Amino acid sequence: MKPEETIDFNIRSTWHKIARMYNIQASEYGVSMATGMVLLNIDLKEGTPSTSLGPKMGMESRSLTRTLKNLEDEKIIYRQPDKKDKRMVRIFLTELGMEKRDLSKEKVIKFNTHLRNNIKKKDLEVFFKVMDGINELIDENNIF
Repeated sequence: MKPEETIDFNIRSTWHKIARMYNIQASEYGVSMATGMVLLNIDLKEGTPSTSLGPKMGMESRSLTRTLKNLEDEKIIYRQPDKKDKRMVRIFLTELGMEKRDLSKEKVIKFNTHLRNNIKKKDLEVFFKVMDGINELIDENNIF
């Protein structure tokens, strides 16, 4: 079987194209796609525990730690101990972080709108159904 005939090759290839596209856009504003993803996953009112960001985004803790450190150094986020559980640290956006988040959100909405305007609704429904099925099969953890 040729790589381009496999499902995982096509998912990975498409994801790399999407990531490259977002990184090009993000670099114009001094951030990366990973940064934008972090900003979009931070709760604006309550903040977000740093430990819950990685699983939300499928990011390894080392990469996330480095990304959060850079964001903090750039004054895009700040950390604050949780009011109830002092062992937990919550991540909040600064004013600059809110601006960068809005830019990220705008790009994500524009990309998704473009796809929805150019791919038939029925085809997107099948796509989401297939992706859900793949995720369920992986979650069952009995492939190998």
